[in-house]
Amino acid sequence: MNSVVLIGRLTRDPELKFVSNNATAVANFTLAIDKGLTREKKLEFEAAGKPTADFVRIVVWGPQAENASKYLSKGKLVAISGSIQSGSYEDEGGEKRFTTEVLAGRVEYLEWENKNPKGNSQDSHNSFDFSAFEEVRD
Repeated sequence: MNSVVLIGRLTRDPELKFVSNNATAVANFTLAIDKGLTREKKLEFEAAGKPTADFVRIVVWGPQAENASKYLSKGKLVAISGSIQSGSYEDEGGEKRFTTEVLAGRVEYLEWENKNPKGNSQDSHNSFDFSAFEEVRD
């Protein structure tokens, strides 16, 4: 079974391209996925210059690629479900290089950004009106 689910933050804005033979959209971006280290381990890793996150390349096809390009940006939190895809190619020097990436079947936006009339960004969860809800007590 080849199935993966990841939650992380984009390290850069998605890069959108179109495959020329049939104009299918493809978007690429990288997710930074926290290793879930304890506070002490995180400090230890940082002091040793070791990464505290894994960086995984994501590939999205079709309408989801266009939506990712339109709505995602650097720093946004997303969930990805898909499969691991590996491949290889020869670089300019003739050396064989291996690649591993996640082919996303589903992209869930975990953070949204609304634009208010003044053009300032505001997270949607900060602008939601909770006044119609009541506190639940046992």
